[in-house]
Amino acid sequence: MNVIERMNAINAEQKIATFMAKEKENYDFKKRYAEIRVNEFISECDKRDLNCHVSVGGLDSITLFMFIRSLGYDVPGISASYLEDKSIQQIHRQLGIESVHPIKDKNGKVWTKQRVLQEFGFPVLSKELAGKIELLQNPSENNKTVRHAIITGETGEYGGWQKNSRMKMSQKWLEKFGGYENENEGVNYEKPDFKVSSKCCYYLKEKPCDDWAKEHNSVPFLGLMASEGGRRAKSLRLNGCNYFGKSTIRSAPFAIFSRQDLLQLAIDLNVPVPEIYGTIEKDEKGQLRTTGAQRTGCSMCGFGIHLEKRPHRFDQLKERNPKEWEYWMFNCCTDVNGNKFGWAKILDYIGVGY
Repeated sequence: MNVIERMNAINAEQKIATFMAKEKENYDFKKRYAEIRVNEFISECDKRDLNCHVSVGGLDSITLFMFIRSLGYDVPGISASYLEDKSIQQIHRQLGIESVHPIKDKNGKVWTKQRVLQEFGFPVLSKELAGKIELLQNPSENNKTVRHAIITGETGEYGGWQKNSRMKMSQKWLEKFGGYENENEGVNYEKPDFKVSSKCCYYLKEKPCDDWAKEHNSVPFLGLMASEGGRRAKSLRLNGCNYFGKSTIRSAPFAIFSRQDLLQLAIDLNVPVPEIYGTIEKDEKGQLRTTGAQRTGCSMCGFGIHLEKRPHRFDQLKERNPKEWEYWMFNCCTDVNGNKFGWAKILDYIGVGY
């Protein structure tokens, strides 16, 4: 069964349409809907003898943690706090969030942020695009069909023999990263002299949290929203808020929320807002927004940087911590000639100022 047949078999279009209709509902509906999903998830986990926890990072998941606590559930929060801004770490400590430990390789060596960048590459553009570029940079017989689809949009049998699929990278980024297939595809694209990877999240956050979850027989609540777009939106709209799969069980009670809904709930719950976000205020159009950072994450993450207005996340890092900024921008990695480099080289390549 190819991808198109599988989507038809599970009535994907109808599921997505129904989900997107809920995204258009008002705040009170969404808040009540999230409460119902939390109750259902915990009830089903109890039946399966599973524990629950909240995977906590920035403001969205801090708000989720406090929302679930407000419903009377003493669900623990866990986090790879060492990846977050110091002001977020402070709130985690205040709320009693448990910090998971970094993972080690088979030789007992810790996977640090710097080591992941050096060995696998930089998380640039988006998780989905970085994954595609990583495939182009690491060709094999097994990924030959996928690489062809990334360059041309043409899929094989598994992809339903499509001619212009979404697997194709946009022309803008093909021009910059598609050069690895010049000979195979008869094209003339550029290729960078640095590695790109989507593995950061796995080694630094997902695997440590997954290990904790297995040890505690626990499944996560996640602060994901389809309105954020990208891979998450596709998955949430198809699988819904609560998902009990063969290998994955998770709940995303805020899946139908918009950013406005999330910030309003944070206000209603009197959520402690980490300093990096500033405060939650209404702008000149009456829309809620944080006066500082709109989004946060690991200080060396570049996903979405090309979409941000200045001062972007690295500009703000320079303001907060010039020494850390200098390290990630110029000194975090070493090239084949022994020269130090960092995000400055990558930002130059994709046309982002700093």
